[in-house]
Amino acid sequence: MEKRKLSFWEIWNMSFGFLGIQFGFALQNANTSRIFETLGAKVDEIPILWIAAPVTGLVIQPIIGYFSDRTWTRLGRRRPYFLIGAILSSIALFIMPNSPTLWIAAGTLWIMDASINVSMEPFRAFVGDNLPTKQRTLGFAMQSFFIGTGAVVGSLLPYLFTNLFGVSNTAEAGIIPDSVKWSFYIGGVVFLLAVLWTVFKSKEYSPEELHAFEQQEKEALGKVEVEDFETKKNISKQLNFGVLMTVLGALVSFYIYEENLTKELYILFIGLIVIGLLFMMSSVMRNKKLKNGFTIIMTDLLNMPTTMKKLALVQFFSWFALFSMWIYTTQAVTGHVFGTTDTTSKLYNDAADWVSVLFTVYNGVAAAVAFLLPVIAKKVGIRMTHLLALVAGGIGLISIYFIGDKGVLLLPMIGVGIAWASILSMPYAMLSGSLPAAKMGYYMGVFNFFVVIPQIVAATILGFIVKQFFDDEPIYALIIGGISMIIAGLLTLRVNERTKITINE
Repeated sequence: MEKRKLSFWEIWNMSFGFLGIQFGFALQNANTSRIFETLGAKVDEIPILWIAAPVTGLVIQPIIGYFSDRTWTRLGRRRPYFLIGAILSSIALFIMPNSPTLWIAAGTLWIMDASINVSMEPFRAFVGDNLPTKQRTLGFAMQSFFIGTGAVVGSLLPYLFTNLFGVSNTAEAGIIPDSVKWSFYIGGVVFLLAVLWTVFKSKEYSPEELHAFEQQEKEALGKVEVEDFETKKNISKQLNFGVLMTVLGALVSFYIYEENLTKELYILFIGLIVIGLLFMMSSVMRNKKLKNGFTIIMTDLLNMPTTMKKLALVQFFSWFALFSMWIYTTQAVTGHVFGTTDTTSKLYNDAADWVSVLFTVYNGVAAAVAFLLPVIAKKVGIRMTHLLALVAGGIGLISIYFIGDKGVLLLPMIGVGIAWASILSMPYAMLSGSLPAAKMGYYMGVFNFFVVIPQIVAATILGFIVKQFFDDEPIYALIIGGISMIIAGLLTLRVNERTKITINE
């Protein structure tokens, strides 16, 4: 029994929801720092205010993946999560630009990002569920196309409202400009409608059909299927790993306290303690022969497929770079290129609008090259394609330091866009062939650990680094991000290239 080959338009329909998801995500990325700064946040405080987004993803995504693997309703397996996340995200998008205080904005970001993650995580597994292996590359490329397209419009909206419709991009101190407010309102509507299109225009296989496909994939993948890990050696490994993380986290936290270092650093290492304790708790429960969702999640986390472990490092440095860009581009461009930090001035708000244009360009490039990357990968290999794309992005970020003209800033965004398109598709194409079919949703969720962990690290240490070593000059955060992206490209060469790239006819 084989999965049916889907038509182009069927793949289009099942991916269309990503248009809305990225529409909302782009508004969040391009405007959150602006909202925080307008509400009184200092430059070195902005990264820690962003911490809600990655922490939420770290918690939500594997849980949603685990439960969506085990869900079946009248709407299917993944679609209920698309719908619930879309409704909550749309509400949060309406609330965010009306936040009266900084902490309400930070709390709304937390809710909004949790809701976006509920919608977004199952979409990756949706490709694995519905498409045969030879069409998955096209499926991820289609998602990249909609991600780029949605982000283009979402990023550009504040600029369009001001320059085409005459909506004001300035306001009194502590008030979000109308151009940003209306952008978020439109984003909330588009998010919900796009996801509803996928929910009602797509179908999912029944549990019986999925079981038959899983059995077939087990036979085809052979050793790739995760084995039984309920052995004393494996349980002991989990306990030792948990103890090591707990002790390391405690020692570094004590050092931070003794040296009176910035308090944001506690988040990273207290988080390490928490994860270590969870591993230890899981090992104790497994010794007592207790098996439940918690022990399965913690055990599978420790025993990821080898390809996934190698891709983890690539993802870490890639997303560290992206997060540094999302946090600091507004401050770097307004301060380093335009020479202003006055959030009430027209010059500052014109510069912030130009950042929306820059984000539009890199997302537009990503949409344009989404279907080109699989063709290149077929010629030179998926690893080399990803390496070249990440190096282009890294050079783009570093080059912003040397640019003093706003028009020339468009050029680095071409490299960033190529990298962004590759980050959204190539790692998932490499990964999908190494995952057990029965745990596709869970492992896609876990894989996003390596999207959110670097964001937590960036939010924890970037503000400290910029303040301590670079005299609060945000442009240096972009240089650090560029170097990180190039490192990610080089690490791609370590990944075993087992995925065959097939171009859909």
